[in-house]
This record gives sequence, structure tokens and C-alpha cells, in this order.
Amino acid sequence: MPEVLFEMQYVGRVVRVTAIDPMTGIEVVSVGDAERGVEALKRVAARKLMYVLRRRAEKSGPKGKGETA
Repeated sequence: MPEVLFEMQYVGRVVRVTAIDPMTGIEVVSVGDAERGVEALKRVAARKLMYVLRRRAEKSGPKGKGETA
């Protein structure tokens, strides 16, 4: 994944991290402890985004003749 956009909203001791894939517009939200480092919070959100993108690709992947889901 070449690019991920992040939005971080701090609410007390909690951070809401939104990770967005700019190519598809798909976004995921992760919530973490505000005391954790910014890079660690971004890493968790990016991994969740990669998981969601991979799952969607598997569900909508091309199916040839004779293949079953």
C-alpha cells in the first residue's frame, strides 16, 4: 500500500485513529491509549486497513469457470 491517510482525534486518554486508503476511499477506525506513541497507533490502524482491503479483494476477486467460492 503506497499511501495511507491518517486522522487522529484525542479524547482524554483515548485516541481515535482513522486510516484511509486514498485510492478506494475505504476507511477504518482504531481506538488506542493516548500514552502510546503516534507511530504505534498509526501502525495498528494501517494493519487493520490492510486487513479490510485484503478481505474485500478476496470477496470480490475474479472467479474463473469451474471455480467455487
